[in-house]
Amino acid sequence: MKIAIVRDQSRAEFLPGEEGIQEDRQHKITMGHIKEALKDTYEVIDLIMDHNLIENLDREKVDLVFNLCNGIKGEASLIQLPSLLEFEDIDYTGSAPLGHGIAYNKIYSGKIFKASGIATPGFIQVNSIEELDDIKLSFPLLVKPKDEGSSRGIQDDSLTFDRESLIEKVKEGLETYNPPMMVMEYIEGTEFTVGVLGNGDDIRILPILEIDFSRLPEELNKIYSFEAKFEYDKYITYHIPARVDEETYKKISETAIKAFNSLGLRDYSRVDIRLKDGVPYVIEINSLPGLDRYNSDIIKMAEAEGMDYDTLIKTIVNISKERIRKERA
Repeated sequence: MKIAIVRDQSRAEFLPGEEGIQEDRQHKITMGHIKEALKDTYEVIDLIMDHNLIENLDREKVDLVFNLCNGIKGEASLIQLPSLLEFEDIDYTGSAPLGHGIAYNKIYSGKIFKASGIATPGFIQVNSIEELDDIKLSFPLLVKPKDEGSSRGIQDDSLTFDRESLIEKVKEGLETYNPPMMVMEYIEGTEFTVGVLGNGDDIRILPILEIDFSRLPEELNKIYSFEAKFEYDKYITYHIPARVDEETYKKISETAIKAFNSLGLRDYSRVDIRLKDGVPYVIEINSLPGLDRYNSDIIKMAEAEGMDYDTLIKTIVNISKERIRKERA
């Protein structure tokens, strides 16, 4: 079997500053990690998503695409590669266009969580500063892009405590990211992230990861901000499995699976949850979680189960192959 690992072109032009540079670097490194993990079992090549991609896939006679593409611009950037592959009837790993599109847009996914009876923080969408005049949410409020991942667009000052800082942060976001911005009530509680693998009745949860911010410098907010993740990561403690009782562990796991299924996701994802008063609140789902060998959360969870990096990557491929086999049966 021949697998093509496909990643984005550079995004630095469209996402200025350190966030764009970091994303480009991370994707390039991850592609190398995955290629190394698969090369002893499959014939593996790497390609860039550009105007020549389909021609290159056809020429190389690729059997499966390992999708690493967030897309570089546009509100539906995450669905661009899956949509193209669907049209060309080329098999690929991960969720379908609809699942990715809903998960990537945190406003839409939040509405589905609420409609599905899944606890999630109160939120509004904001297209202009004027829409903040009648806001009925309670501070503190977290301001974030509706369609970014890996903490892009969530800086330490994205957690706002008054109207003045809220307006300033929303204005900054509207000028930088795809509008509307999302303004979400902050859940004061313990943060967890949950790795989900599988499809249908064959879904399993990796050991739940608890993210402990207690060692962050006092001047920083206790959120998984861009700064916390990439500049102050040495101060973050990861507890795997999470330090909760059996009943709570089960409740978090069931909530993660329910959220995964509510969006129609496939193969693998990561669900971010905050626990308050015994209730797991789904913050968001990353339908294309990072697979950096050394830094990504889902890798930490797999390792806690005794699954090394190469095995996890091959497991994702195997899950995708089995799903495709059933779909084509």
